[in-house]
Amino acid sequence: MLNYIISRLLQGALVIFLISLATFVIMRMLPGDPVMLLLGEGEIQITQEQIDAIRAKWGLDRPYYEQYLVWAGNMLRGDFGDSLIRRGVPVRDMIFEAMPVTGRLNVMAFALALLISLPAGIVAGVKRNSPFDYATTIGSTIGVALPNFWFGLMGIIVFALMLRWVPPFGLKTWQGYVLPVVVLASEQMAVFTRVMRGATIETLSQDYVRTATAKGLSRQVVILRHAVRNALLPVVTVIGFRIAFLFSGTIVIEQIFALPGLGRLFVDSLYRLDYQVVQSLVVLLAALVVFINLLTDLAYAFVDPRIRIER
Repeated sequence: MLNYIISRLLQGALVIFLISLATFVIMRMLPGDPVMLLLGEGEIQITQEQIDAIRAKWGLDRPYYEQYLVWAGNMLRGDFGDSLIRRGVPVRDMIFEAMPVTGRLNVMAFALALLISLPAGIVAGVKRNSPFDYATTIGSTIGVALPNFWFGLMGIIVFALMLRWVPPFGLKTWQGYVLPVVVLASEQMAVFTRVMRGATIETLSQDYVRTATAKGLSRQVVILRHAVRNALLPVVTVIGFRIAFLFSGTIVIEQIFALPGLGRLFVDSLYRLDYQVVQSLVVLLAALVVFINLLTDLAYAFVDPRIRIER
């Protein structure tokens, strides 16, 4: 087990390095100059010597490989650098300021999705071809097909502007979380429900389930103690995989509902070519996805004791 964890951590470090390098290159390929955006492109009268001095202050006059090595070295020490656009504000402060909003949104959305989708998928699998199963299948298909940005905009129009049940944007009250959380959770619920239903149906057809039933165990015991636990394996895989999509969906949702989270910070920094912020966010999210994938693999042994991870 220890050798496997070390191997996965080394693989994850390589992935993070490649992602950081690709992000660095792509940011430098984007059109525009962050210094000119900082100065307002002509709004401030400034000489070329002053522009060169600003570029030298931020290290933008150095070769690209040197810029990357300096930035990567600082990242390894926990120094994310300073923002180019917000006049020297530490990137770490900007991330820590936006992180609680994104964290609360994702935790609540994920919890809501699991609380609804797992029981619904189990019941739909047990009661196959029932009206509940048909309704669940239709709802899951719609949930997967609907883009979350369209769902969010329709939610604002109906529930915020027409019915006035929730605010259309912002987080001044707890009601501000309702629409973003529901929109974020909707697609996850659809995916988890479909996977849980399919896994439950497949597990119920296994020989050990029929054997447990033949021994006289109640239907409830057979389902909960024998079928559901083994049916959770593919769900655990999908949960780890969907976490990355949950964070990518947060970028869109935070823009729609004007929420001051990491998604909005990422988009604003990308538009303004704030290299340090974009690169730091991408690396942090990549590290989070690598860590979640490792936890997903380790969770297999907990969900099913028959599985032993060896390398």
